[in-house]
Amino acid sequence: MPPPTGASTEEDAVVVVAADAIATSAAPNAGDPEPQRDKRRRRKKRRRRPRAPTEEELAAWRSLLRWACPGREVASDDGQAAEAGRARLRRPRVAVELHAHSACSDGTLSPAELVERAHRNGVKVFALTDHDTMAGVPEAVEAAKQYPVRIIPGVEISAVHSPSDESGSGAEEPVHILAYYGSWGPARPQELERFLAGIREARYARANEMLLKLRGLGMPMKLEDVCKIAGNGVAPGGLHVARAMVDAGHVEDLRQAFSRYLYDGGPAYATGSEPTAESVVQLVCRTGGVAVLAHPWALKNPGAVIKNLKAADLHGIEVYRSDGKVSGLPDDLLFSMVFLNPAAKEHGLVQWT
Repeated sequence: MPPPTGASTEEDAVVVVAADAIATSAAPNAGDPEPQRDKRRRRKKRRRRPRAPTEEELAAWRSLLRWACPGREVASDDGQAAEAGRARLRRPRVAVELHAHSACSDGTLSPAELVERAHRNGVKVFALTDHDTMAGVPEAVEAAKQYPVRIIPGVEISAVHSPSDESGSGAEEPVHILAYYGSWGPARPQELERFLAGIREARYARANEMLLKLRGLGMPMKLEDVCKIAGNGVAPGGLHVARAMVDAGHVEDLRQAFSRYLYDGGPAYATGSEPTAESVVQLVCRTGGVAVLAHPWALKNPGAVIKNLKAADLHGIEVYRSDGKVSGLPDDLLFSMVFLNPAAKEHGLVQWT
C-alpha cells in the first residue's frame, strides 16, 4: 500500500496513519456521511416556517394587486382561494419602489428613463421622490403610460429636527420627510410649491457656504461649476458639491468627499434654513399627503425624532435600505406597508420601503 499523502517515508506513513486514526476516533460521526449535528441543523431549519398573513394583510395585498395589476385575478376570502392568497403573499409578485430620485434633483436619469428602468426591473408601483421638487412627476406619469407601471407622485422634503431639553437647548440634525400623494396630486399645490421653492432657494446658500469652507481647506471651487453639475434649474445639494470635488481632483470619489468633508458635522458641512420636521409633516397632512420619515437609521437619535414627529401626525417610517435589507427585521417580511418593525410598532407607525 502506498504511503498516505504527505508521508515521505514508511515511518512517516505510520505517523500519518496513526494521526488519522486518532482524528477518526475523536469524531464519533466521522464515518457517517451526514453527521448528527448536521441532521439536527437541517431538522431545525425545516421547522422554520414563515407565519401566515393575517386577514388584514391579505386584504391590503389584494387591494394593491387590484390597483397595480388591473385585470389580474385576485383570490377571494373563502376556502381554497384564501389559502392560495396566503401562498401568493408569501411570494409576492408585485415590486414596489417608493423612494427614487431623478435628474430633477440629485439623480442621474431623467424621470422617463427612471420609469423605463423601473419597468425593466419588474416594478409595478413607482414613486418619484426628488429632493424638494415635484417637477419631474408629470414626465414620469407620461412615461408610465407606455408600461404597466403605476406612479405615486411624491417628494422628499429637507427639514431639521431640534430636540430640546428643559433648558431649551439641543443639537439639530437634518431630517428628510417623504411625502406621497394620490394620482391627482396635492390638495393645495400652490401652498406646497411655495414651501418647496423656499427650501430650494436656501439650497443655493447652503452650497455656497460649503464651498467657502472647502476654499478654507485649500479646495477652491466655484458655485457656477456646482450648478452646472446639478443641471439647469436644479437646486444644488451636497451630492453636487461632492461631484464637483471629484471633478476638480480634490478627492478620489464621492465616498471620500462625504467621509472626510461633507458628513453631518464635518469640516465642510453646512446647514441651510430648512423648516422644522414637525412643520413639514403638518404641511404634508394639510395638503392631503402621507408623511413618512426617510432613512431613520442615519439619524443620531431616531427614537426622539420618531416620537416628536408622531405627535405631529407622522404616518410611517422607511425601513428598507438601498441594498434591500431591513435592519433588525425578519427576512420574511413581504409587504412593507403592512408589517411593523419594533420602532414603528412602538409608536403606532407603518413601516415603508
